This record gives sequence, structure tokens and C-alpha cells, in this order.
Amino acid sequence: MTLENYIDTQLSTYTAIADDFFDHPELGNVEYHAAATITDTLKGLGFEVTMPLAGLDTAFKGVYHQGQGGPNIGFLVEYDALEGLGHACGHHMQSPSILLAVDSLIHDTTLDNYTITVYGTPAEETTHGKLRMLEEGYLKDIDVALMMHGAPDTTVDIKSLALTNLEVEFKGKSAHAALKPEDGRSAFDAALLSFNGIEFLREHVRDDVKMHYTVLNTPGPANVVPDYQKVKYSLRSYSRDYLNSVETRVEHVIQGAALMAGVDYDIHWGDRLNNKIPSLKLNELVMAQARAVNAPAIIPFREKTGSSDFSNVMYEVPGVQVRVAFVPKGTSSHSQTFLDYGKSKEAHDAIGFGAKILARTAKVLIEEPDVLAGIHEEFEDNKKSMK
Repeated sequence: MTLENYIDTQLSTYTAIADDFFDHPELGNVEYHAAATITDTLKGLGFEVTMPLAGLDTAFKGVYHQGQGGPNIGFLVEYDALEGLGHACGHHMQSPSILLAVDSLIHDTTLDNYTITVYGTPAEETTHGKLRMLEEGYLKDIDVALMMHGAPDTTVDIKSLALTNLEVEFKGKSAHAALKPEDGRSAFDAALLSFNGIEFLREHVRDDVKMHYTVLNTPGPANVVPDYQKVKYSLRSYSRDYLNSVETRVEHVIQGAALMAGVDYDIHWGDRLNNKIPSLKLNELVMAQARAVNAPAIIPFREKTGSSDFSNVMYEVPGVQVRVAFVPKGTSSHSQTFLDYGKSKEAHDAIGFGAKILARTAKVLIEEPDVLAGIHEEFEDNKKSMK
């Protein structure tokens, strides 16, 4: 029986899991039902499962060995929902599709000498569980990282934006603007000066750099010099190395703004998401499988995308996330339409297509070591060039 035929026979079992997750959405780091269901399924397939990981209750690692040696094929799953929306990003579809793919692989008697590792990565939407796991040394032991995601089109991505978030608290001295404003030191002035400084800086950074800012609290009455202002800045670039240099320059802008306004400040650095290192050979392999199984709405590679904690994994090992069409073209994720299609036939079909695409990809990587070697060689070359 082929991988595709096996997947067809088992699809209803896994779409039922997806529907269950959709009906019971869980926020990041408290995906207890989803994590338990996924790990129980892995154990039933013969995986050795470890949970929790990296101090995260709902993070896990499942490992299956067949034969001796061979590649370690990694699959990553997400299962968190959106607050107030539920599964409007399609995360309920990811693990069922991955589970179906690995189920088909371990039932393929023609395959030998490989390891499959399935990582459960919580809180992609919020606290970026993959970053915590990478900090503890996980996700680096696999030879390739494979993911699936529902989408308006079937495709893969080339680039993604590195992201740095930071929050700043400016602390000044309050005064009544109509009485003795000269005694005040405006925290709000410091925020405005920093915004202007970033606008001047914008001309002197690379074209791919994006810099955003906003205030996180209202400054108070217009006739009172505000003594406190909290601000958030987001910085992006297609190069983590270059973004690190931009961070330093933005910090200097903040320092100068505080000095001009005569206030103190505290900087709180948030998570740093890396740019993904393109794996074009892996992309081509995956899309060849998508065409072979007649996946819907296939389009060329997406050249540029936003930011994701999966990019930090793809900064360490070659990886790909195949996007499988299940919503109308042009539909935005985190939308009502994504939610409306969550239990549709199109969603169920996408779970099957994703499983077939990734299972076929893994089979090639297991059977043809030269293909995997070429992917790794390209990955190292591309990493050197992404400066």
C-alpha cells in the first residue's frame, strides 16, 4: 500500500482529532487537552514521549527509531488557539496532519534506518514556545524540520523578517502646566523625541528595515506634565545580524531622547525572532510532492513573509512549512473566514494533503541521503550570505 493510499484510509481518524481541537480551543501554554491527545496518539504509534520540556507544561518530544542510523526527520506541531477567536489560524489542523504523516511512514515496510522526532511547540501566538525550547537545547538534534499550516494557497516561503520587540518606560517629574511647568520633566516629550529620532534614523538603515512604535498608556491631562510614559517599539529586518546593529542605534536614540527631556528610562527587551535561512532545495522537494498529489491552489514560492518563532528553528537547521489551501484565495489568517472553514471538507482535505506532502518528502530524505546532504550544504551557504 502506498503512503497516499494508507493516508486516505486513516484520514477520518485524524480529522476527528482536528475537529475535537477546534471544538475545545486552548490558549498558549495551557493546551493540556491537545498535548495529551497528541502524545497519547504518539505513544500508540510506538513513540517514546517526554513531557514536559524546557519548563513548559505542554511542550513535548516524541521519538521513533527504525533500524540503525539514518537521518533524524523532525516534525513540529503547534496547537494553541487565539484569545477571543479560537482556532482562527488553523493550528488545530497541524498536529493531526503531522500525526497522519508519521503514521503512514512507520507503516511503510520499505523504509528502514531512520528516526522520526515529533516536537510539540506551545504558544506560537504569544510567548513563543520554540524560543524557550531552543534555549534548553531542544529542536537542534534533528536533520530537518517539517511543518504544515492551513492557508489560502498551497506554497512555501523563502524569507521571513527577524523581529525585535522592546518596551521603554520613561520616568520624569510631574508639574502643573499652568503654574510651574519649568519644574516638570515630561516623560511624554521623551517618547515623542524618540519617535522623531527613529524617523530620522529611517533614512540611514537598509531598505528592508521596518521600525514601528506606539504608546502603551495615555499620558494624562493636557495641563499636567506627565511623569510616566510607556512605549513599545518593534524592529524588523530580513537579517538578524543587521537587525542587531539597528537595535544599538535605536537604543542610542532612546538614550538621547531621555537626555533631551531630562528624564530617566528603563528598557525591557522582548523576544528576538530570527530570519529564516532559506532552504530552496527543500522547498523545491516539498512542492514537487504537492504537485504529485494534486494539492489545491498551488502557487509559486512566497518571497517574503512576516515573523515567526519557527524562523529561529530554521536559523539552526534546514526547515520548511508547507502551506496547504483550505480557505478562499486572499483570506487573512486570524479572521472569521479562517474560523468558519475550521471544520469544513476543505480543512479535512488539507489535513490529508499536508500529510501526503510531508510523508512523501520524508520518504525521499530517508531513501536518498545525497538529497539531504545537498539541502544541508545549501543551508550552510545561505546562512553565511544572510548578513
